[in-house]
Amino acid sequence: MINNDGKPTHQELQKRMDDIPAVWIKCPICGHAIYKKHMNEYRDCPECHYGFRLGAQDRIKMVCDEFEPINLDIKAPAKFNDPKYLAKLEKARKVTGLNEGVLSGIATIDGHKAAVGVMDWRFVMGSLGSATGEIIARLFEKATELNMPVILFTASGGARMQEGIESLMQMAKVSEAVAKHSKAGLLYISYLCDPTTGGVTASFAMQGDLIFSEPHTLIGFAGRRVIERTIQQIPPKNFQRAETLLKNGFLDAIIKRADMKETLSNVLALHEGGGSND
Repeated sequence: MINNDGKPTHQELQKRMDDIPAVWIKCPICGHAIYKKHMNEYRDCPECHYGFRLGAQDRIKMVCDEFEPINLDIKAPAKFNDPKYLAKLEKARKVTGLNEGVLSGIATIDGHKAAVGVMDWRFVMGSLGSATGEIIARLFEKATELNMPVILFTASGGARMQEGIESLMQMAKVSEAVAKHSKAGLLYISYLCDPTTGGVTASFAMQGDLIFSEPHTLIGFAGRRVIERTIQQIPPKNFQRAETLLKNGFLDAIIKRADMKETLSNVLALHEGGGSND
């Protein structure tokens, strides 16, 4: 719209501003501004190596040479029929191309076979619903059947409260599948991505034989505000970041994305008895 003096209205100016494509992205950790066209293949900050959030398919391409998906047809049961919740699920399916918030399959990494699962933060913030838990539990069961290690990339806001108590029950269901996999003497690598919080952190994310993380990943159970109100104190600024957890013994290593595939390949080789003393 144009005013009588020939100049665009405030609404028109705002519309034009909104239509300008964003060409810069700011690192949420160090504040470094990155020109989008110069973003590297690993989508991490060149200054502090914070990894910008990835969809499940992008991470699979980054890590796996081959990937055969399984359990693609599993979705939230029809009994969860609240219209608002159904609208959220439909939107998430369109955005991610997935029926649920985790993509699982049998993969090859530098010739090493593994069962791989990747939680997708774009699907209702990676929340743990009944279908999410079912897919992850089946991944561990399949790995146990095939005598394979599991690599699980977590990224979650916690339990999906639209499903009530059934969302919380997934913690126990997946943990049981993890325990059976462990009892069979098989390796479980838990790889924590930004963010890993709530019931996922309180269960299978922290049950790995090896627990890795990306730099500056947010890892915790309750949110900062809840903790502050509970303990009536102000926690340290980075108390829920990967570096603090590593310092206090909750992680085995923090691995930059550029080293992610090589590290996983080396660990799988050692697990198979293929490591060397070089």
